[in-house]
Amino acid sequence: MNIELRQLRYFVAVAEEKHFGRAALRLHMTQPPLSQAIQALEANLGTPLFARTKRSVALTSAGLALLPEAQRLLQQASSLPDLVRRAASGESGLLTLSFVSTADYSILPPLLRAFREAYPQVQIDLQEATSDLQLAQLMEGRIDAGLLIPPLPDKAKLALDYQPVLSEPLILAAPSGLKVLRSKGKIALSSLAEMPLIIFPRRISPGFHDTILGCFRAAGVTPHIGQEAIQMQTIVGLVSAGMGIALVPQSVSNLQRPGVDYRELQDQTPLVETGLAWRRDNVSPVLQAFLELLRK
Repeated sequence: MNIELRQLRYFVAVAEEKHFGRAALRLHMTQPPLSQAIQALEANLGTPLFARTKRSVALTSAGLALLPEAQRLLQQASSLPDLVRRAASGESGLLTLSFVSTADYSILPPLLRAFREAYPQVQIDLQEATSDLQLAQLMEGRIDAGLLIPPLPDKAKLALDYQPVLSEPLILAAPSGLKVLRSKGKIALSSLAEMPLIIFPRRISPGFHDTILGCFRAAGVTPHIGQEAIQMQTIVGLVSAGMGIALVPQSVSNLQRPGVDYRELQDQTPLVETGLAWRRDNVSPVLQAFLELLRK
């Protein structure tokens, strides 16, 4: 059975007008070919759609059942060009985006808000992941983009593009009531030598791990690593429990936990960078729209 959209359009016109002559005028055609088209549709379906008399046209039970479905199909067909146009321009579709936990307290919320306002028809699939997992996902083509902490390994640089998004200083997260916090102002790393350090494992984020240890070395301190954790929420939670101190990006101070004080450091520390990485060969219009908004 092969039913054409043209036949459904003719059927809907007759059903709504309840008159072949008026339906023919609406369709800008003469009545005989319209009647022939309806007869062909009825023959194709194997049942009458209209009960005809010399003065009136009424839908049969089969016609009543077909009418809403025909109207729905015609509406969907009429929306196809706009659907295709929006998909081609990145106005609709799916964006899969991974992010490190630190981005959740800085760049991620305003970036998502701006993208949602600009492209409300795009579905965003978010997943929190460490930088190493994001790189693996990108290399395998399982995500469109990732907000991560550089550097990128040499192998990844061959396949990925990268754009810095945010640079921010490190600050101290320490248990409230710590003796060194009694004085107001910035804290020297040298005054924290006896405190256990809570830090990301090096295998998860080697660049971030080495940056933190490098800050202590520059201050003449060899820290004792008390705990390792892969989520920023967990690190701050361990600080809150009095398990040690941590150096965290400044934006993490937006994560308020009882028992945690955030303080600026006296020492000069490198800026921690967060950036977006994506596959160079990914031609998704939605990704291109996301990158265009990011560059603005």
